[in-house]
Amino acid sequence: MTSDILAALLRFNLVLALGVIVVLVLRVPVRRLFGPEIAYGLWAVPPVAALASILPARVDDGAPEIHALAAALADVSLPGLAAWGAGVAIAITGLVHAQARFNRAAARGRAGPAVVGVIAPRVLMPADDGTFSVEERALIRAHEREHVARCDPRAGALAAVLQALCWFNPLVHLGAHLMRLDQELACDAAVLRRRPRDRALYARTLLKTQLAAQPLPFGCYWPSRSQHPLDVRIGALRTAPRLDGLMGSCLVSLSILSAAFAAWHLQPPAPRPGPLVALWERQQRQPVTSVMLVSLPPDAAPTDTRP
Repeated sequence: MTSDILAALLRFNLVLALGVIVVLVLRVPVRRLFGPEIAYGLWAVPPVAALASILPARVDDGAPEIHALAAALADVSLPGLAAWGAGVAIAITGLVHAQARFNRAAARGRAGPAVVGVIAPRVLMPADDGTFSVEERALIRAHEREHVARCDPRAGALAAVLQALCWFNPLVHLGAHLMRLDQELACDAAVLRRRPRDRALYARTLLKTQLAAQPLPFGCYWPSRSQHPLDVRIGALRTAPRLDGLMGSCLVSLSILSAAFAAWHLQPPAPRPGPLVALWERQQRQPVTSVMLVSLPPDAAPTDTRP
């Protein structure tokens, strides 16, 4: 049993990693063709495909009773599950510590703008200390409200849970980081779709927010070889999608369904239940009547207790 659980966990991680690789290849071309919102939708492919990989498998008469992966993990199943559980506990502790540290900073007025919470998210605005004008604060508020309307906090919570469950998988952590960047790009595009005239003001607000979040009075930034996320966000404001978004939505939906079906179909088939197992399952679905038989000796006669 433990070997089957560990095999399902490894299969889940493998499919999740393959889904992340597919999205890494497609996200930039899809963003250029259909826009950031369609590219952000691609991140539904890895978790949906990973979930499909652990659904009940198809039944095959020739399938072995014990799969090869589960048999190979039989000797290390219990220690492996223990190590995985310890890693999950450490990862969850780190998430709780990071959330508590952010809440303490927010209580002192040193955090924001952000959206806090999953079930009932709330918008956390920066302190009104004159850093942002009235128009800039309106754009920040519209951006954070767009996150709430798009259920982005729940998507971020799902990514955090996957990071905790797959703590040993580096592709999951990379995918979660890039997913959050694409989430911001999609939110920027959604806000500017409703406020097309505020594009320049939006870019200045993004830059001012970044500078307010990372003060550096004495020193200078060392430019890295890769683009900074802020550069990507401001650069995305200057580009427009080349193709229709409806076509991109259909392609993303088709990709999600295809990945889910492929992940489910490629998992090892399950053996067909034998005759005794099938008979037992049928009996479990039928009502059962219990009968107790009592054997009496031949010379025993029933006693009449009536008065």
